[in-house]
Parts: sequence; C-alpha cells; structure tokens
Amino acid sequence: MELRECLAHVLGVEVPPAEGGEPDCWRGWLGGRNLGLVPVADPASFAWPGHWIARDGKGRHAVMFGSPSGPVTEPIGEIERGWVVARLDLALDGYGDDPGSGTVEALLLAEAAEALPARVGRAVAVAGRGLEGDRYHAAAGTFRPGNALTLVEAEALEALPLGFEEARRNVVTRGVDLNALVGRRFRVGEVVCAGARLCEPCAHLDRLNDGEILRPLVHRGGLRADILGDGTIRVGDQVGAPGVY
Repeated sequence: MELRECLAHVLGVEVPPAEGGEPDCWRGWLGGRNLGLVPVADPASFAWPGHWIARDGKGRHAVMFGSPSGPVTEPIGEIERGWVVARLDLALDGYGDDPGSGTVEALLLAEAAEALPARVGRAVAVAGRGLEGDRYHAAAGTFRPGNALTLVEAEALEALPLGFEEARRNVVTRGVDLNALVGRRFRVGEVVCAGARLCEPCAHLDRLNDGEILRPLVHRGGLRADILGDGTIRVGDQVGAPGVY
C-alpha cells in the first residue's frame, strides 16, 4: 500500500494525493486537522495497541495494530520505518463545529513578500490564484494549495498588541469561528472558498513583529483557504458556511 492509503485507512477519510509520497508531503494537510505523524524510534520492535503505519525496505506500507503488532492491511517485509498518527494538541478534538456567521472587518493586500499589507475597501478574488493586487495572486509569495486566501479573527488580534496589518492576513473577520471552517466550503460575501488548514503562526511572523506573537496565536492564527470561484469581497460582507447565513 501507499502511505496515503494507510492514512486514509487510519483516519477513515479520503486523503489527497501528494507528490513524493513522503510523510512531510501531508504535514500541512494533517496539521490543519490537529494531527501529525510521529516517527517511531525502533519500528521493528514497536508494539502499540492502536493503529500505526509501518514501511519496509521496498517502500511498501501497512497499517499495524495490537500489542504485539501485526498488519491489518496487506503484509509487508522487514519493517524499517514507522509512524504514529497523533494529535498536535490533546485539548482540541479536531474541527467541524458550527462556525456561526460573521462579517469582514478588514481587507488587506501586500504586493510583495514581507511588505506590510495595506487596507482596501474591496478586493477581486480570482479562483485558484488569490486577490488581485496581493503577492499570492502575482505568484510573488510562497504559493501552494490553500494559500490563495488567508483569514484571521479580529477577536484574536485584539487580545494582542498587534494591528490588523501586522498579522499579515488578507481578511480580518468578526463573529465567525474560522477553525470550524477547516475542510469545509464557505462564503466570503459572494466568493465561495474551501478551508484548507489552520494558518498557524510561525517564527517568521514572530520575527517580523519583534517577538511575543508566536505562543498567543497558536491555534488562533487564522485559516488558509482556496478560492473556488471569482468574485468581489467587500468590507462588511458576511462570512460563514453555506446555509449558515
């Protein structure tokens, strides 16, 4: 089996293809679901009463289970590597609660990487690209699926000495639970989007803001999303899953 098939077996959901097939290929997808792959130090002798994933020297994978462990999918050869699927934060049980509905508090565009975004009253969203005038639309940023649009809650930023511009997200929302939109389609005004993963804070954002940002924004750093259809987003537009508002 492929690693992707094993992940799908363990999680009970469809796992998207990824180039290369290595564990790091799904880091972002798993992270957006509060999950990660933890390497097993000695997989040949590892015994775990739950599910874990093993790989042999020929690159074949199997889902293992039990103590002592055995394959619950097709057998493989001598085990050389292994991973346990684990939660990143035990206090979070994943996403999918009712996100509620909210509004667009602010719209921001940055023409270049590391440039401070500027506020605008409206922005044109282009499917698969981003917002016109923003670095991701111009392919001037680190672009990958899920980076077309970034959102963050105003409530999270107001708890910090951090302005909307310094957060470096495109859309600042109020009243909607962005974490609950991971893996779901939703609307920002007339624009249909798909929540890809949490937009967790990173050391780069922390450095740009002289520190003290990373820890308070863990799991509150916003949402990365794909844009599924062209349209215009305006300050004051409603935000929520289809049927919520």
